[in-house]
Amino acid sequence: MKKEQRFRHLITQEAARLMVNEGVGQYFDAKRIAARRIIGKQYKYNPKYLPSNGEISDAVHELGQLQDPHTHREQLFRMRMCALEVMEQLEPFSPRLIGSVSTGRIREGSDIDLHVFTDEIEALEHHLQSLDWPYRRDTVCIRAGSKLIEYEHIHLDFEFPVELSVYPEREIRITGRSSTDGKPIRRLNSAKVRKLVMEEHWQAYLRAGGLEE
Repeated sequence: MKKEQRFRHLITQEAARLMVNEGVGQYFDAKRIAARRIIGKQYKYNPKYLPSNGEISDAVHELGQLQDPHTHREQLFRMRMCALEVMEQLEPFSPRLIGSVSTGRIREGSDIDLHVFTDEIEALEHHLQSLDWPYRRDTVCIRAGSKLIEYEHIHLDFEFPVELSVYPEREIRITGRSSTDGKPIRRLNSAKVRKLVMEEHWQAYLRAGGLEE
C-alpha cells in the first residue's frame, strides 16, 4: 500500500472512531483532528491524505455494526418510530425524513433530521405550541454558489433529539445533494417511513402493536 493510501486509511478509521466514541459531530472536524493525530504537524491540511465524507460514513457504519449489531438495530427501530410519530403530527408541513435515520447509518449521538415546508414559520411555531412541544429556534447560513442563504432550524427534544430544517413550500420539489456522498438526498414522507419500518423491522413493529390501527 502506498504511503498516501496508508495515511488515508488510518485517517478514515481514526475519524470514524472520533465520531463514534468521542462525540465529534462533523465530518469536517473529524477528518482534520484525525489527520493531525496520525500525521502530526507536517499534515498542513494536505487534501490528498483526507478521506471523503462517504469513506468516513462507511467506516462509522462498520464500526457501529461491529460494536453491537443488535443494539444498533433496536435503536434504529426506535428512532424511526419516533420520527414517524413526529411526522404524523407535522403532516400539514409535508415532513420528510432525511439523514442517518432514513439510511440506517446511525451512530451514538445521531439525531432525527426532518425537512418541513412552509412559507410562514409562525404557522409552524403556532402548531408546535398547540401540541405543547417545547422547542428552540435558530438560524443557519448555507452557501449556495456565491450566495449565503439563511434557513430556520427548530430543535425538539423527545426520546431522541429532532431537528426540523424549515424550507419554503416551493422547495419540496427540489432535491438537494448530500454532503456525504454527493448523491441526491433521500427524503421519505411518513408513508414511506412506515413502509420502511414494516419491511426492515417487521417483528419489532408487530411487538409494538403497529397493526392495531
